[in-house]
Amino acid sequence: MRVTNVRAYHVPSGGVRPVLVEVETDAGITGWGEAAVAYGMGAHAAVGMVSDVAYRIIGADPNYPRHVYHTLYDNSFWAKGGGAIVFAAISAIDQALWDIKGKAAGVPVYQFFGGKFADRAQVYANGWNYHCNDSDEWAKAAERPMRDGYKILKCYPLATQQMGRTLVHAQRRMQTQEDFQRTLDRIRKLKNVVGNQAEIMIDLSGGLNNDQLLRVLNLCEEIDVLWVEEPFDAFNLTGLKNIAGRYKFPIAAGERVYTRSGFRNMLDSGGVDVVMPDVGNCGGVFELVQIAAMAEAYNARVSPHNCASSLCTAASLQAWAACANAMQLEIYPYLPESDGYVQVLDDAPEERIKDGWLSVSDAPGLGATVNVDRLRPYCQFDFRKANG
Repeated sequence: MRVTNVRAYHVPSGGVRPVLVEVETDAGITGWGEAAVAYGMGAHAAVGMVSDVAYRIIGADPNYPRHVYHTLYDNSFWAKGGGAIVFAAISAIDQALWDIKGKAAGVPVYQFFGGKFADRAQVYANGWNYHCNDSDEWAKAAERPMRDGYKILKCYPLATQQMGRTLVHAQRRMQTQEDFQRTLDRIRKLKNVVGNQAEIMIDLSGGLNNDQLLRVLNLCEEIDVLWVEEPFDAFNLTGLKNIAGRYKFPIAAGERVYTRSGFRNMLDSGGVDVVMPDVGNCGGVFELVQIAAMAEAYNARVSPHNCASSLCTAASLQAWAACANAMQLEIYPYLPESDGYVQVLDDAPEERIKDGWLSVSDAPGLGATVNVDRLRPYCQFDFRKANG
């Protein structure tokens, strides 16, 4: 079995821009993966990166995804020390190859890593109050996911909503006094709304300077949050080291970190309790499983970052199931309600969520059926067509 073609699709969908990759083989088996840059800038660049590396995998044996990974990692030059775009492309291709391997063998991807550790994953709701700025409305919006059975809610108390955009995060590591007071009010009021009915995750996206940050962290300890995510900029490993062990709640980070090497540096800081690799940009399925295993040696847990299309949810769930130290998985339950949303799967995992739990698919490969007809208008790259 050999790879015969690669396609990349750029889907403008509900305020985000998923980039899906299709890998064809001469055996008639097709695999799919996602370059997870949907929630920020870089979709066009990710498509371009896929087109740049596609020629290196034409003719490769998809039964050996790790061989292809190292072909790309060791020979594309910019992968070593690279960032989101190069690893988004590598990750998408890696997912697609594992998808093919699983379909060819008739088993779900998690079986290649020793089987699944659980039949279902508890999921936490994100994106439930993107439409709110006022602190009262922002907190009251939590009532909906709680009614829908979610017991864990994640939120961005620093962020604001602006017309035509998703979220705008704090800039220059600071907030005005007015904005900072709103941040504190949001957190307090959210706790009042939630009470003991659900747990709260606070994501700061590295947006505060030290004095404002410490005040927020103290408040988070006061209301007993489940975790605080990205208290520092992704490059600030010293900051993580400086607060190691200072608070009772876990520190989570890693959605902007790539490969085992990047996560080793983060774990060496001693300041991270939960690592958050994204299967769509950390290096792919096996890279995420290896990152989780390394985190286990540091006595840390893993919660895959997941903010893209439903295909990425399917891939994340397969990797999640293969990790011994996995905790809750991220879900955006209300993203399909966005204007212009395109559902890329016929069997979206999100549709299986019940009372905040998601069952792990036992279907071959990634356990996802892509609606190719729906995607066809968004094809931006076809290796076979581009090369005659």
